[in-house]
Amino acid sequence: MVSLTMIARVADGLLLAASIQEDDQSGRDLQQYQSQAKQLFRKLNAQSPDRCTLEAGSMNFHYVIAQGVCYLFLCEASCPKKMAFAYLEDLHTEFYEQYGKRVPTVTRPYSFIEFDTYIQKAKKSYIDSRSRRNLGSINSELQDVQRIMVANIEEVLQRGESLSALDTKASNLFSLSQKYGSDAKYLNTRSAYAKVAAVCVFFLTLIIYVRFWWL
Repeated sequence: MVSLTMIARVADGLLLAASIQEDDQSGRDLQQYQSQAKQLFRKLNAQSPDRCTLEAGSMNFHYVIAQGVCYLFLCEASCPKKMAFAYLEDLHTEFYEQYGKRVPTVTRPYSFIEFDTYIQKAKKSYIDSRSRRNLGSINSELQDVQRIMVANIEEVLQRGESLSALDTKASNLFSLSQKYGSDAKYLNTRSAYAKVAAVCVFFLTLIIYVRFWWL
């Protein structure tokens, strides 16, 4: 199994910590993924969505931004998003508690490389296949994965389209879908009322006809 966890400062993309797991066949691919991750860090800014999934073929990049730090996780696309984001939230909580006050002042890459020990422990707890049966125990309120923006890593890096622009488009599409859903519900309600009204008019006409012509 190939996985990559990287933590970087959003302001300038400075790498703060990292943890890599690879197999014998993944060397070249992993280098490419690392390069993509570093490019992504350089594109992030204060307007970037605070949660995002970027598809990269059979792999996915998931990231969370909190307190000016980006926590990024590369894993197989089959890994549940709910699990991946729970893992990233856990990393944020622990990393901020240990190093939060020092993050703005460091100048050299991998200043907190010792955090790899906790990364390995957390990844084993959340991501390893033996632990996936615990998926239902994760706090669902923190894992509204249906609302997390999904994009393609190549589109973001090669086309140069900012994540904030993609997030705006996604938000607009969501708003439009909600609007169309509301309009459809309104039209269905009006149609139902019209049918009821038609039935009422029919029976009222029938009653008047019977009363005045047959009585």
